[in-house]
Amino acid sequence: MSRAQVLSAPDAAPAAGHGGTRPGQPRTTGQSRQSRQSRQSRPAEDLFVRFVDSLAAHLDDHDARGSDLAARVYVSRFHFDRIVRAVSGETPGRFRRRVLLERAAYRLLTCNRDVLDIAVEAGYSSHEAFTRAFRRAYGVAPSRWRSSPRRIQLDTPNGVHFHPPGSLRLPARTKVTAMDLLTRMVEHHIWLVGEMIERARRLPADDLDKRIELSVDDDPQTIRSLLSRLVGQMDMWNCAIANRDYDWSLEDHEDLNAMRDRFARVAPAFLSEVRDVVANGRLDETFVDALCEPAEVFTYGGMIAHVLTFAAHRRTLVALALKEAGIEDLGWGDPMKWVAQPA
Repeated sequence: MSRAQVLSAPDAAPAAGHGGTRPGQPRTTGQSRQSRQSRQSRPAEDLFVRFVDSLAAHLDDHDARGSDLAARVYVSRFHFDRIVRAVSGETPGRFRRRVLLERAAYRLLTCNRDVLDIAVEAGYSSHEAFTRAFRRAYGVAPSRWRSSPRRIQLDTPNGVHFHPPGSLRLPARTKVTAMDLLTRMVEHHIWLVGEMIERARRLPADDLDKRIELSVDDDPQTIRSLLSRLVGQMDMWNCAIANRDYDWSLEDHEDLNAMRDRFARVAPAFLSEVRDVVANGRLDETFVDALCEPAEVFTYGGMIAHVLTFAAHRRTLVALALKEAGIEDLGWGDPMKWVAQPA
């Protein structure tokens, strides 16, 4: 398992010692003290990063003791415990137990294994011991949490969590921004087009020039069904984030007036969620989608990219269908000029 990102840790505490200045020695400025503290904090950060890397690689070694954990990063047990606690706000043992519980919560959502099997994988010798620890951490028993899942990440001062499917993720030095997300979408577009061209080169000319019969979903594509799905897409993600069921029957030949009313409810709620996520730098934060069978874990940034990708295709189909019906003022629905206009 590889390290995901570089830790952004708080500055280490100043070294103990004489707090004043020697005779004739210039007083230390605030800026130089800060620089010295920053230099002193780097070895502590590096040790903590090595600890997280080692923990990810040996997460299932339940026989390891504190001295073993320290030996893997080549420091004494005393130095190891002191540094990890100072940087992370948790003792190494507590840190490890929390990560194992987060992984166990993920396992409860994404597999059908017995609770006892998941307990043993997390290092607990009995169902009862695991249930007590899980209840203390999540407020409910594992079986109840499995039927009504919530946020997987437990509160921690250091921001390091189990990251599905099988590693640990350290906080990034810089948060993912809205512009980063846009850049990623463009990079994905360029990568995907290139991959498609490479695969198309394997085909004979007859296959390359064969007309494509459009088929997006199993259901027939109409203006009504596409618009209903565009509204429903936002509605279902609102439900997923709030852990509510989505009523798919709403999209069965939905009346346009009812569709307009539903859009007026769900679109502002979806936009508000996106704005909050972007404003607070939570694009990499995960949430549980309990609507999936089995439940899945997504990032907010991934969800937004998913919505924009599939909505773009459906919007284009609707725009062209409207144009064919004589309604041409929307053109192709190209966002290029719209996003360039002042808000």
